Amino acid sequence: MSGHLIAFVASFLAGATNAIAGGGTLITFPVLVWIGLDPLSANITNTVSLWIGPLMGAFGFRKHIKAGRRYLKPLLLPSLLGGFAGAYLLVNTPVQTFKFLVPFLILFATLLLAINDKVVVWAEKNLRGKYSAWVFLVQFLTAVYGGYFGAGMGIIVLASLSMIGIADIHIANGIKNLLGMLINGIASGYFAFSKHVVWEYIPTLMLGFALGGYAGARLSLMFDRKKIKLFVILWGFILSLFFFVSLF
Repeated sequence: MSGHLIAFVASFLAGATNAIAGGGTLITFPVLVWIGLDPLSANITNTVSLWIGPLMGAFGFRKHIKAGRRYLKPLLLPSLLGGFAGAYLLVNTPVQTFKFLVPFLILFATLLLAINDKVVVWAEKNLRGKYSAWVFLVQFLTAVYGGYFGAGMGIIVLASLSMIGIADIHIANGIKNLLGMLINGIASGYFAFSKHVVWEYIPTLMLGFALGGYAGARLSLMFDRKKIKLFVILWGFILSLFFFVSLF
């Protein structure tokens, strides 16, 4: 099986997984490493391809985004600044240093996915309506993480949206997708000028993410979200263990 076909299958599954349960990067990132990309290039190439997913998601939620547009203004600047800062930090991270960080990043993303419901519920209960400079800081740090690695970023975004009082889950998901597209988009723009993007895989990955996201959205009612999420979490723990063993 060629590298492009493997990358397409992985991105299709990742796009569908993102649409149903989240954590798709935990599929594409290790596959890109497996087919020969170094971890830094794999992460950057994945991010440059990934923005198509939240863009399609934002388009699907366009009516809800319009209804919640008053919430967007305080979140745009920290999202753009943080996405750029994360991309800058990543490009300037030595490959060997990033290899060392990979198992920790995967473990963090997996744990984040495992407790996502509790994070959002806690934020809704304790932080709703308490908008302050903390919202700017939380969204900025979330965007930095999104620009740097990004797996599970949407979970933190939903928690920060709870801080400004968004109760409608459809509005929250729409804004989450729009902010994800902006964060990935500005990071991708910066990455485009780096030497780490493996451009030959970009069209393949983008097509897979787009088709997988569409298929996942259409078929989401046919799958048990909790079982898919559990599979991704188990896969994430296996991956982190594999990379820890490889590292040490």
